[in-house]
Amino acid sequence: MEAIAYARNQAFDVVLVDTAGRMQDNAPLMTALAKLIAVNMPDLVLFVGEALVGNEAVDQLVKFNQALADHSMSDKPRLIDGIVLTKFDTIDDKVGAAISMTYITGQPIVFVGTGQTYNDLRSLNARAVVSALMKA
Repeated sequence: MEAIAYARNQAFDVVLVDTAGRMQDNAPLMTALAKLIAVNMPDLVLFVGEALVGNEAVDQLVKFNQALADHSMSDKPRLIDGIVLTKFDTIDDKVGAAISMTYITGQPIVFVGTGQTYNDLRSLNARAVVSALMKA
């Protein structure tokens, strides 16, 4: 809440809240995350996953979304609004997992990470994904 208030006072457009360590199998942490979302009502809830792990990322995403629903106090729990995939430049033939993630959740891949800085976040290049699938 303090970060949001500070951003509002400084006229910042974006506040990123990194909840690293919120493992989808850890009930107390997921309960805290669901509460954080309910209290702060963010514009976007993004799941950040590592593209390199392939179908494991799909499993993590499904469990994460389900944990948000299970630990929410609301009748209409807030789930993810989009996906950020890191290490996207290293996945080669595992690109199919990215498509599975969007198909299962119905949510878009908002950004893909290709490095270590904010400048390395890119929009998903759908043609590159299709090309990679056709090579596999």
